[in-house]
Amino acid sequence: MGVILFFVIRGALKIKSISDYAVGNIMFSPAAVALSLAASMTSAATFVINPGFIANFGISGVISYGILLPLASMLSLAVLTKSFRKYGQSVKALTLAQWIGDRYKSRNYALFMGFLALLLLTFIVLIAVAITQVLSKALNADPVIVLVCITVFIFGYMMFGGANSMVYTNTIQAVIMLVVAVILLTSGYEHFSRGIGQMMQKLAAIDPVLVSPVNPGSPLFRDFFEIVFAQVVVGIAIVVQPHIITKSLLLKRESDVNKFLVIAIAAELLFFFVVVTGLYARLSFPDLTIGGLPLKNDGIIPAYVMHVFSNGTVAVVIGLVVVLGLLSAGISTLEGLIQSVSTTITSDIIKPLAGSRLRSDKSLISLNKIVIALMAVVTIWLSYSQITAPKLSVGIFAQNGVYAYFASAFVPVIFGIYHKKMKASVAFAGSLIAFGVHFAVYYFMPFLVTSYGMTFGFFTKYLEGPVRNPAIACASAVVISTLAVLIMLLSDKKSANTTKA
Repeated sequence: MGVILFFVIRGALKIKSISDYAVGNIMFSPAAVALSLAASMTSAATFVINPGFIANFGISGVISYGILLPLASMLSLAVLTKSFRKYGQSVKALTLAQWIGDRYKSRNYALFMGFLALLLLTFIVLIAVAITQVLSKALNADPVIVLVCITVFIFGYMMFGGANSMVYTNTIQAVIMLVVAVILLTSGYEHFSRGIGQMMQKLAAIDPVLVSPVNPGSPLFRDFFEIVFAQVVVGIAIVVQPHIITKSLLLKRESDVNKFLVIAIAAELLFFFVVVTGLYARLSFPDLTIGGLPLKNDGIIPAYVMHVFSNGTVAVVIGLVVVLGLLSAGISTLEGLIQSVSTTITSDIIKPLAGSRLRSDKSLISLNKIVIALMAVVTIWLSYSQITAPKLSVGIFAQNGVYAYFASAFVPVIFGIYHKKMKASVAFAGSLIAFGVHFAVYYFMPFLVTSYGMTFGFFTKYLEGPVRNPAIACASAVVISTLAVLIMLLSDKKSANTTKA
């Protein structure tokens, strides 16, 4: 807390405008920005929530969350960063919504994407819940009290620091996370000291499906369509989140981009593989209970850390470092989301609607602080329900909101970068289609299956059950909206050719 506040005060003294808050006015090294990206892209979901799914469902989850998702997202990051950065620098965009609005010369489109960014509040809730689970178990404290304290602290200092302080705090957090990633990955050494086969045998003895590449009984990893296709599509699209794709705008020199990408991708791949810790947790708690009480998905990794690092002085010290790393994984992403979402609300929603009544930088900075305070209140309210009554995991709640957002942003970003003559009307149609398809697949189609017994072929099984996989809805939205836009572009091209003829 002391180190964070030091950099927040240092960064706040340099903020004179909303632009300084959003993208900073300090010359950062590419290594610092890369580690900041790795830390903010790797949330508490990667270190706390997703390993819980792996503990529940086994190797199928490792393939999906630990291998395919990161490979697809890192490839997408490498391809998109340079192109997005070039256009972002030329228009001096502060947010993804502003980038889209400037690219398509449409204020209404920017406003629409600004409102969609409110869906990212679900991701903020996920991180708040994950941090609360870790810290409340480490301190043996009331989760609600811990939730309020961490929310007030983190949202409080983010009112002042912005990008200037965030890069420094994220870099420190990333270094801690690198250490903790290695500790967690080696914490189960006893299980694979005689080879990976030994660990597979132990898992199979608990439940044979844990070592299967597919898990038909899970709601997330039932077949290769769900494990491979859906996750690759999600991995490619996930990069268009504002706290990820806009990070490259912090670099002031084009020559720094390659170094930035190499460091960010190397750190990120290590972070993503931490989900393997979920297998160690399942071997430690074969029936997923502790003291006779069942472990909730989001409490499995905090319980594992307390179990492994509680005997002996050295183990306790290592355990404290691990807890610090788990907190860092959450706080780093939370800082990025607070910064990007609050800037979007202030610059892309309130400012356009207020018109000439809100122009000065001082007014915008003050308004941004009020927005952050309101976000904190909403976060506490939504997080409380996810702590007390989650539907399997807060991860499902967050994925549903976040996936809907970047599915809607995928078409305007991709076609905006690579199709110079892309019309705003076509891109906007793509966003609307993606938004509609995502929620239709997640809510409306399951309603038709449950209430009216309708079937949709092989797709029906993804629409059944109390817990559904948001990746299926997202992948469907991305694919269908992309195909729809391509059809519209081909139709326009044919119409143009016909007119010329």
